[in-house]
Amino acid sequence: MKKIEKLLIILVSSILMTTAGGLKSEGQLFSQHLADNVIANSDSYQKLEKPAIDSLVSNNPGRKVYNKAFGVGEKLEYSVNYGFINAGNAVMEIDTVIDIRGRKCFRVTSTARSNKFFSTFYRVNDRVLSFIDVEGIYSLWFEKHLREGNFKSDRWISFLQDQNLAVNNKQDTLKVPEFVQDVLSAMYYIRTQPLEVGKSLLVDNHTDNKNYPLEVKILRKEKIKVGAGKFECFVVEPLLQEGAGVFQHKGKLTVWLTDDQHRLPVLMKSKIFVGSISAELERYSVGKIENQDELSGN
Repeated sequence: MKKIEKLLIILVSSILMTTAGGLKSEGQLFSQHLADNVIANSDSYQKLEKPAIDSLVSNNPGRKVYNKAFGVGEKLEYSVNYGFINAGNAVMEIDTVIDIRGRKCFRVTSTARSNKFFSTFYRVNDRVLSFIDVEGIYSLWFEKHLREGNFKSDRWISFLQDQNLAVNNKQDTLKVPEFVQDVLSAMYYIRTQPLEVGKSLLVDNHTDNKNYPLEVKILRKEKIKVGAGKFECFVVEPLLQEGAGVFQHKGKLTVWLTDDQHRLPVLMKSKIFVGSISAELERYSVGKIENQDELSGN
């Protein structure tokens, strides 16, 4: 499978798609997630280097984003399809708020699994986690545990937002833009923003040791029907801008976000080299949110 196709599959689970609290350090956080992972007994986990805690001390970066879109308890369940054939399922869930370096963070877990039929040809069992600052809605910690065919990868990134730095499990230290997002936190940030047809949102994203400027175009409004119901939606298109290298102009991604306070991603479609991949919301539960409005669906 081409690299861009793998990225789009991950984006499906991230855009369309946690119980310990009070963790005190990055080392403890790392260990908890490995024990918590569905494939935690893999030898590759034991070989990952733990970060030096002293090097990850960070002050509080200042930004407050008004969030009435999501909260603890939100769970989104999707069917993932290749054309008209069901390929598997994806889930995104916010299960708790934990402490990272003195900041309260949503723990967002995204999983994507191929079904029995597709697993015969190409088994996918991915788990991606993002720890999103509750006040500022930016990433402080990101993990990616991929099991795709014979490919295995376990990575983490610690974002030092006040220093505009990212430190990964290989101990690489990289400069990043202010309030940079990971691939999962980017969509949660977009869900908090006002949307207006004909305009765009710009989001700085950091993925695989590189910074990518992301433009999200708000194309139109329309009503659609998915497994979870009928919804009035904004139709948006994320575009990687110049400088995105191999990811530029490779496949088209379209996302339907509900036209209500929650901005639920109810449908995503992406055209790839052969055919298309889609993810459709089948079931959902909203989290605990202040100033709750009515959902657009029925």
